[in-house]
Amino acid sequence: MSILVDKNTRLIVQGITGREGTFHAKGCAEYGTKVVGGVTPGKGGTTHEGWPVFNSVADAVAKTGANVTVIFVPPPFAADAIMEAADAGMPLIVCITEGIPTLDMVRAAEYLKDRKSRLIGPNCPGIISPGKCKVGIMPGKIHKEGRVGIVSRSGTLTYEAVYQLTLRGIGQSTAIGIGGDPIIGTNFVDAIALFSSDPETEAIIMIGEIGGNAEETAAEYVRKNVKKPVVAFIAGQTAPPGRRMGHAGAIISGGHGTASEKITALEAAGIRVAKSPAMIGETLAHAWRKGANA
Repeated sequence: MSILVDKNTRLIVQGITGREGTFHAKGCAEYGTKVVGGVTPGKGGTTHEGWPVFNSVADAVAKTGANVTVIFVPPPFAADAIMEAADAGMPLIVCITEGIPTLDMVRAAEYLKDRKSRLIGPNCPGIISPGKCKVGIMPGKIHKEGRVGIVSRSGTLTYEAVYQLTLRGIGQSTAIGIGGDPIIGTNFVDAIALFSSDPETEAIIMIGEIGGNAEETAAEYVRKNVKKPVVAFIAGQTAPPGRRMGHAGAIISGGHGTASEKITALEAAGIRVAKSPAMIGETLAHAWRKGANA
């Protein structure tokens, strides 16, 4: 059984009647994911592209038995959509929306603390267990079923790593895009802990970037707890201090969060670090042959 999503996933789409929600709902369904309906307030009782539409997540869960939701709701309303899903008891919430106000996410993160829902994102590509289930916007065709777990702050670099592995005949167990915002749900440690205990995952790729200390925290966790081979790549190695590079959380502040600091921490934990994005697949293949971190 895959972590978080698998063939038993029953997916609803919040914002299904919007252009983006419609497009990616179709993409998930075409990949084989069981899309069982959508949520658009005020349109409950109608159908959209053959799927039933509900006014609320609670209604959708009650009528369809959904256990995963993916959110394509505009930024001003996305945090409320996250909290609504948590309030309905949704086990897994995947928020694709980019540009959610930070204060809104502070409120949503606090709300989730007392609930059992797991959030992936926001500002992320989602999660896929190749050959089983796709919940998000990633191109399914580049993935191959296998035993390498991937967790990344960057959607684009996730696809790059996946494609390099697939070209080498190396499949993936699950790939999780955790998002590049300052406040997210599932973080590196959460994902690596899942991969570490997953019998279908034999090696792990972590793709980080400048800003914050999430990669250093993950390195310490790997050093103390993970026996499987782990490789990493840090994006933004040439970024000047104070310059934000793409993601809201990718900014060096006060001299902290630099690529060199992160690479030093990762290597000290026995994690092999790819020198460039083009070497992620090669580095993983070499580390896997060598075995556990050393």
